[in-house]
Amino acid sequence: MKVELAQEYKEQLDALAEEIQNSEELQTYLDTEEEDDYNAMKEQYEPRIAMLYDKVAEKDPLQLVSFEESIMRPEFEGLFLPKALGFSVLRGEGNDRDKYQHPQEHFKNMLTAVYNSANFDILKKRMGQTIQMGFAYSSDIWVTNLISEVENKRVRYYLQGHRLDRYRDPRDRRVGLARYKKQFVNENYQSATFPETISEMKVHFKALKSFLMYRVKSEYPNDSLVPHIKDFITNKIFQGTEEHLQITGLYAFFFDLDDANRKELAKVIDKVRADMDNFDEKWLDFVLELHNNKDFDLTPEADLRIAELFDLTYNDEISEFYKLTNAIHNQGYTVPEVQEKVKDFYNAHEGLSTVNECVRKTIFSYFRRFMQNLEVTDYAAFMEAVKTFKVYMGIFLNQKFNQDVKELCMTYVRKLLKKYTDKRGRDYQDIKKFVSVTFLDLKFLKEKEIVELFKTRRKRRKKAEAK
Repeated sequence: MKVELAQEYKEQLDALAEEIQNSEELQTYLDTEEEDDYNAMKEQYEPRIAMLYDKVAEKDPLQLVSFEESIMRPEFEGLFLPKALGFSVLRGEGNDRDKYQHPQEHFKNMLTAVYNSANFDILKKRMGQTIQMGFAYSSDIWVTNLISEVENKRVRYYLQGHRLDRYRDPRDRRVGLARYKKQFVNENYQSATFPETISEMKVHFKALKSFLMYRVKSEYPNDSLVPHIKDFITNKIFQGTEEHLQITGLYAFFFDLDDANRKELAKVIDKVRADMDNFDEKWLDFVLELHNNKDFDLTPEADLRIAELFDLTYNDEISEFYKLTNAIHNQGYTVPEVQEKVKDFYNAHEGLSTVNECVRKTIFSYFRRFMQNLEVTDYAAFMEAVKTFKVYMGIFLNQKFNQDVKELCMTYVRKLLKKYTDKRGRDYQDIKKFVSVTFLDLKFLKEKEIVELFKTRRKRRKKAEAK
């Protein structure tokens, strides 16, 4: 369901619309009908619309569609509409054929407002590529119906001219959209619709999940989202579905909640956990999905926050897993006692099971954070840490884990070799000795590769110097 624009935003837009209508810039443009005079008005008022838009996008993103509908009014003279039209195109959810999953009615409504604007001849110069992409990702029937509804023949020809044959090829559509998105890389325009029925959830879930993940990783204030998420997760018609589980997971992992909301969330989780078939498996699948998403970092704090929401007296994999992660996070992954617990847990489960992969990802996330924060001057700490890496490589005996650890180590070693270039220096010799012995032992490198890594590169002499 669309969220209506808050009264404070309505009042600010109304005041701005009135100011535009009473402005000297508009009066001058109406007298001359010159594009330069329209642009003078645009330069004066569009930044102010954009500032208010950014405020809504940051604090109340669910109201963005209502905001965009408000500026379709004639009083705004088409200002900001070309940019907002682009936002509507980019919000559309694509399928595996790079076509919109469902019709973009908001794009249609905005486009209609643009071509019905008295200033269409000026506005159309700023939105050709936007229309091309919107049409490319829409179905042919939908575009045909949209164009056929246009009464003005000149506008109809203009729109028809933006149906490009090259975008019939999915590969060209993908390339075109990637190129188009670059114009908006620094813009905050994401919004979503929270469903009220199962059928709505099936249609809107992917976009809703994507939106929430965007908000989390962008670290925007999300207080305005909490009531809508609460309504969703406490709605019994959604409970027991994988969609509900994943939205609940994002809410539980990444939202800072007060005691009342956490208690309510814990009750929902407890009920769904008891009633849902294969809850353990589906929950751990989602945890693994987050671990595998390069834009997310499941921090110890997030894990501990989740563990508090689960009743760990249950006899299931969830309880086992979070008891183990509590030990890892509270006692430390370098502690021999914890390493023994990890080993016992890991050996009690199938090596390639989801829960074991989650354990590997939990440990590897510690390795990654350690290495990312390690300065090149602290290579002694690196050498010590590799001892711990070796312990866990021995526990897991997993090729992918070993390869990931190798890439972490090799990235750091290359940084060291860029800094320590004096081959006779103690630092360089210590690094070379360590890598030559340890990386060979860990099977990160073969002898020939080690020799190649430390080989002196002769610089080519410039032609001018050679003469």
